[in-house]
Amino acid sequence: MSKPTLIIMAAGMGSRYGGLKQIDPVGPSNEIIVEYSAYDAIRAGFGKIIFVIKEETEALFREKVGDRISSAIPVDYVFQRLDDLPDGFSPPGGRVKPWGTGHAVYCCKDRINEPFVAINADDFYGAEAFAKVAGFLEDAGENAGHRACMVGYYIENTLTEHGYVSRGVCDVSKDGYLDCINERLRVKRENGEIVYSDSDGSAVIAPGTITSMNFWAFTLPLMREFGESFTRFLAANRDNLDSVEFYLPRFVDELINDGKVDVKVLETGAKWFGVTYREDKPAVQAAIRDLVKAGDYPENLWGDKR
Repeated sequence: MSKPTLIIMAAGMGSRYGGLKQIDPVGPSNEIIVEYSAYDAIRAGFGKIIFVIKEETEALFREKVGDRISSAIPVDYVFQRLDDLPDGFSPPGGRVKPWGTGHAVYCCKDRINEPFVAINADDFYGAEAFAKVAGFLEDAGENAGHRACMVGYYIENTLTEHGYVSRGVCDVSKDGYLDCINERLRVKRENGEIVYSDSDGSAVIAPGTITSMNFWAFTLPLMREFGESFTRFLAANRDNLDSVEFYLPRFVDELINDGKVDVKVLETGAKWFGVTYREDKPAVQAAIRDLVKAGDYPENLWGDKR
């Protein structure tokens, strides 16, 4: 079967972090987080990487990431433009923010001819996640129709010690399929428990609860569904197109509710790393150093010097 393509969503700016966190070095040879995702994808047998970026950051991404990775795997770039919309729609005049993660994948519609995986640029997912997803797509086969999966992390492995995060808390069926995702806000550790807060107050999230970290895999026919779903989303929100965003979990929930796909949840006990806040960086650097010492990654991913 065709090797899957990895879509890396990197058009967002790290507002809480205070800069373009996607290109902040964390590895022992000044690697950035996304280079570890690329390395893991190559080991898992992916055939191409597409970076979804803002046009104004292309030169920076080529210099810091793409030109290094392209020696090991084909690399392409897609711009997440506000005007990349279905026929009959145009962006409102005052909008400057991208349309969301679902739109980032939609922007790749003319570059995808094989199964595809979508991830965030600033999250460290671990080699196990890529291997499991590659195995799922291989088992699905070339003519699988509508098939999708999500890598599920345990909530306790996805938190930062330096503030709160938002997490997509998942309801998973007994046979391991996704029922729905519930967005939980202001998630943090507090008095020995994991709690979230919203307009109704605070509640505890049990350890072992499955969480989505935006690691999705889809067979090729589902790319068409992105366009159709995005069109419906825009039509339903004509009166507030200046602020709404089309997120991947919303797209997946719609597919599930319409009976178009069953989404397999591939659980991993790996610890997620990310730099939500600038204070997270030292912990991420230490975690990667430990993985290098354990032999999971080489001291220098690409065998050259920065």
